[in-house]
Amino acid sequence: MTPQPPASKPQAPRSGHQAAQSHSAHDHGAQGQSLDGALQRAGFYPRLVADVVDDALDGRDCMAHLVHLETHFDRAEVRRHITVLVLTDDMLVIAHVDDQQLDDAGEQIVAQISTESVPVAQIRSVVLSYMYAQPQNYKPSDPVRELTLSIAWSGGQRLDMGPASCGDPQCEADHGYSGTIAQEDIVLRISAEADGLQAVQDAKLFARALRAVNTGSAAPEPHGPVPAPRPRTGVFGNRLSRGHQR
Repeated sequence: MTPQPPASKPQAPRSGHQAAQSHSAHDHGAQGQSLDGALQRAGFYPRLVADVVDDALDGRDCMAHLVHLETHFDRAEVRRHITVLVLTDDMLVIAHVDDQQLDDAGEQIVAQISTESVPVAQIRSVVLSYMYAQPQNYKPSDPVRELTLSIAWSGGQRLDMGPASCGDPQCEADHGYSGTIAQEDIVLRISAEADGLQAVQDAKLFARALRAVNTGSAAPEPHGPVPAPRPRTGVFGNRLSRGHQR
């Protein structure tokens, strides 16, 4: 009797929502979810955010995306805001949305939205900072505990100042001030504990796609002398706070 090949393992049926997302215009296999699926999972006005992002794309196709939802507490209120990065072949689109409650009952709410479109040829640096737990026991299979993605394109800088010291805890002399200068436009911090391992992996894939497009694009023709590179440090903060600090 001819032996029969082993039966293939049945796959779990996909829900109608998942099947629909597989045919989304924003779908691509590199990341865990399509752009539409990531917005739905975030659950922060997904239809509104999707329409705003589509409008900012001006018909361009999404090559990679990163959706980051943050929650913080403002006195007795729970505030959320979402940042969406969408990469096309020639543009990085950044959308930021947060909401504000106008009355105590929470019946009057407004959403504040900002979008920015940056040519990929203008992006100066893409920095990834990793955090691993127990590095002395590191194995290649260990996941990243936290990842910080920093993107700079405008040349804007942040200066952090503080009192200088000489290292002597007993010294009371005035040593002036010291500081660090960080070049940044947007900084996103993704934590495996808060956002999940897939969110960290998606951030890595997005940064990889952004680097590939950025380094493969032609540099703009210089007008006049090329300025000398500015010194940089490894200290980053969050400059993209359009709706965070009011």
